[in-house]
Amino acid sequence: METKYWLVDKDVDSLATYPQIKEAAALLRENQVVAFPTETVYGLGANATSEEASSKIFAAKGRPADNPLIVHIADREQLDDLTASIPEQAERLMEAFWPGPLTIIFMKKDQALARQVTAGLETVAVRMPDHPVALAVISEAGLPIAAPSANRSGKPSPTSAKHVQADLDGLIAGIVDGGETGVGLESTVIDCTGKIPVILRPGGVTKEELEQVVGEVGLDPALKDELEKPKSPGMKYQHYAPDAPMYLVEGSREWIQELIHQQRKLGKKVGLLTTEEQMSFYQADVILPCGSESKLETVARSLYEVLRAFNESDVDMILSETFPYEGVGSAIMNRLEKAAGHRWLRE
Repeated sequence: METKYWLVDKDVDSLATYPQIKEAAALLRENQVVAFPTETVYGLGANATSEEASSKIFAAKGRPADNPLIVHIADREQLDDLTASIPEQAERLMEAFWPGPLTIIFMKKDQALARQVTAGLETVAVRMPDHPVALAVISEAGLPIAAPSANRSGKPSPTSAKHVQADLDGLIAGIVDGGETGVGLESTVIDCTGKIPVILRPGGVTKEELEQVVGEVGLDPALKDELEKPKSPGMKYQHYAPDAPMYLVEGSREWIQELIHQQRKLGKKVGLLTTEEQMSFYQADVILPCGSESKLETVARSLYEVLRAFNESDVDMILSETFPYEGVGSAIMNRLEKAAGHRWLRE
């Protein structure tokens, strides 16, 4: 399959009039799969009402069929066609955070979506992305668009069109290049079908921000216990992993450096994920800074780019420093733990 590539400027007015947007939207209406940027990561979009279209997402990604997809919409009216009811707490969250990096789980409307999109569940995950290109493509298509991250399943999510091209060229109909994404981590997923909203996946909107709007917010037990069965799209299997085995390290800088030294003596080429403030302390074969420890949003923005960069370095193993679990640090650590397969080395 030839994958078409369209370059668009997200800052121009009247994006919907651009032929690149119209061509991408036309392919979506024809039940083809098209990648496009959102404010979080690049999404792999297809018609959420079509079994044929949604099956192409799973085929391109190599994604397990029991892993539900997030449905993306461009306006509030589309939501009424997908959901059986909209709880008051969800209304308040939409008012505060849509468009934006927040996915809300609702009870679905019968026969509104392809079965594969919801993995046969009675619920549907929906969000409205805060990116002009995404909104223009979805609006022009006139369809709810199912869109997981546009990468091969298990690999680091894509934050640029070149990442999508590296993973999926020849496997999908097209890629809309709207530049690099902003947040860098996937959306927060919150379940609003119960009495108390529950975070199923931490992301671009923090628990603290959510609680300012709706009060008490719970956490899915699977976020703390890897033996628990997760409920969120994109959380059931190992994700975000670079090619080399990765370990989270917790200890003093001196202990981490000694650990690097020991592994190099064994003939291993060692990579280290650290921060701009700490990188000058260490000696390793490959040292990649991932933002600033004083501005964790920069770590979130750089994380997948750094994980992919290690794939180009031919390292035998990757050691990663860790971050506080508060605010966006919770989402960063969630992705790092998944990338490392929950492997820790502690002093």
